[in-house]
Amino acid sequence: MATVKQIQLRLQRSKKKLTGLNKEVTATKGNIKKLESELKKAKAADKAAKAKKKKLVAKKKPVAKKKSVAKKKTAAKRKPASKKK
Repeated sequence: MATVKQIQLRLQRSKKKLTGLNKEVTATKGNIKKLESELKKAKAADKAAKAKKKKLVAKKKPVAKKKSVAKKKTAAKRKPASKKK
């Protein structure tokens, strides 16, 4: 059977270990919250980038159709005025 001093020593060690683990748990929870907020921001940024890409594609102006230019008939060559004798 354990003595009172041994039990007290074990109890102190257990409490010390528990406080250390509690600190670790709270630190881990804080890290998890930070990472979750970063993930949220990254997702929002990614979504915005995708939306921006889609808008850029949609904003392209249609290419104007080329107007068909009617070909001009070449003017008939004038004959030099013949001199009458």
